[in-house]
Amino acid sequence: MRYYRRLYWGEDLKKKKEKIIRRLNTGKLQRDIYVLVLPEHGSNQLEIYNAALFLQPDFPNDDFFVVGIVRGYEAALELVEEIAGKVYEQTGAADIRTYLLEREQEG
Repeated sequence: MRYYRRLYWGEDLKKKKEKIIRRLNTGKLQRDIYVLVLPEHGSNQLEIYNAALFLQPDFPNDDFFVVGIVRGYEAALELVEEIAGKVYEQTGAADIRTYLLEREQEG
């Protein structure tokens, strides 16, 4: 997994950033943690995955570009809405994927 430099976090998780990322990378169960990723292929802007999905032995998680981590599916939906609003405000368009990739390259 790769992580966005300006990773979006749920407010209640900000103090546990390192622990959550470490647990994601080492395959530890994290209940009710949801990850927002940019899909490698297809037309989707963002995809939401429960962190437990990454524990599946046949689930390919090496290529995921994680842009947000939150607790709860409802919070994941709210974060998608927040990101889309910010992108629209900044660019006047709704191309989340391009916006995030350009910001990642800016450093």
